[in-house]
Amino acid sequence: MKHMIGAALSAVLLAGGIATAQDDTSATANADIPEAQSWESTGEVNVQGERVRYRVVAGETYLEDEEGTPTGSIFSTSYFRDGNFDPRERPVAFIFNGGPGSASLWLHMGVFGPQRVVLPSEGGDDGAAPFDVRDNPESLIGVADMVFIDPVGTGWSRALGDTDPKEEFWGVEEDAASVAAFIRRWLTEHRRWNSPKFILGESYGTTRAGALMGQLEAGWNDVSINGIVLISTVLDFKMDATDNGNDIGFVGIMPGYAATAWHHNRVDRSAWNNDREAFLNEARDFASDVYLPALTRGNNIDPQRKDEVIARLSDFIGLSEDYIRRANMRVTLSNFRVELLRDQGVSVGRFDSRFTGMEPDAISDRPEGDPSGYGIDGAYTAAMLDYYTRELGVDIQRPYTTLGGVRDWNWDAGQGGGRNSYVNVSPWLERAMRQNQDLHVLALNGLYDLATPFYATELTLQRPGYSDPSRIELEYYDAGHMMYLHQPSIETMGEDVRSFIQAHDG
Repeated sequence: MKHMIGAALSAVLLAGGIATAQDDTSATANADIPEAQSWESTGEVNVQGERVRYRVVAGETYLEDEEGTPTGSIFSTSYFRDGNFDPRERPVAFIFNGGPGSASLWLHMGVFGPQRVVLPSEGGDDGAAPFDVRDNPESLIGVADMVFIDPVGTGWSRALGDTDPKEEFWGVEEDAASVAAFIRRWLTEHRRWNSPKFILGESYGTTRAGALMGQLEAGWNDVSINGIVLISTVLDFKMDATDNGNDIGFVGIMPGYAATAWHHNRVDRSAWNNDREAFLNEARDFASDVYLPALTRGNNIDPQRKDEVIARLSDFIGLSEDYIRRANMRVTLSNFRVELLRDQGVSVGRFDSRFTGMEPDAISDRPEGDPSGYGIDGAYTAAMLDYYTRELGVDIQRPYTTLGGVRDWNWDAGQGGGRNSYVNVSPWLERAMRQNQDLHVLALNGLYDLATPFYATELTLQRPGYSDPSRIELEYYDAGHMMYLHQPSIETMGEDVRSFIQAHDG
């Protein structure tokens, strides 16, 4: 069935029309499926000094097969600013998180929604309720209507009837097809086909955004996109995978190692006049111009040249020359995280390498956990559900899946990579930018994000397939993967995204 989802859903939603005719068989099958639920409410928030009133629609959208039988339900939360706005001038932003298997609560309650949960800026355990939830002055509602999407298997979204979610929804292409179908249906139901459109995704959500370009910007039923915001980007998975035999992954992550070593004072900052930007620029040049050629030489590298490269790599990433030599110049992410501060008995975080956590011993080659992610899910889940039930009036009794409800993900992405290879959705985004001259990209990067390193993103987005580099913007923050957990970064991030939307809304 998985190969049918794109065609089936397109047939149902072709050219913005929604099929309604059903035969007796589908009517019988639908009898066991409850009606989709929806709740409407209103609210207001101060955004950048302006009081903004808005309407909220939170509820289920059913996806149907070509016979009109519901196959899946996507729960979304849509915000519409009050006022007499021309739909041709009012942007709409479709927003989702990643995983795969994550609900959109992180971006919803973390940075873009009208309310957000506030946690300590320097991380740590989120503790227990009550959590601090405040009006969000960085919300996008001032410049765009917003649609927060929970893909099937996340939040309250689910497969319906006899549909097997592993066959229909849980895969690179299957997921993109279902989200594309939802977007088309939303545009039809809300009469917004001619509105400026933006897609915002975080982590695997950036992978989904790339895959969506293969669904929305291709064929005869295009949904042309004005802008894509990539938050902690992973379009080509080989670029940051420190796997045996994948030398480019060590190059993509190496400047991230350097940023981490700088932060923890494991490099000689005086050699760069305490100028971190100059240090990181030189790390980038070293990674591509010196380190990569040395890795590709393998055992044929000149011994003296190898010594020089090892010494210089040590200067950048803060590990001893002896350790780097024993690692064959290829330090995996797990190794780096425990080795950098081994003398202190702590490891550094994967999602945010500024943070450290105690290790049970000083001999392990892998960290016990991720100190940058020990405790935030409790706060976000409580804040999201409290907001849904008390503020928006949503009444759903079944469990809300924050993360982890999706299993057996199909990584076979056809043109975007497949079995025995790394998923690479970048070609779909490259093609979309070639075929849509108004499509712009903004990539947001945490300097201390070792899960989706900033230099891997740069290497991906500078490929020749992106024929107009002037339509790609990159911004950087003194934070990690979820840069909006860092209070100074959330303010800059909010301004960067608002400015991007306003600059490219037609």
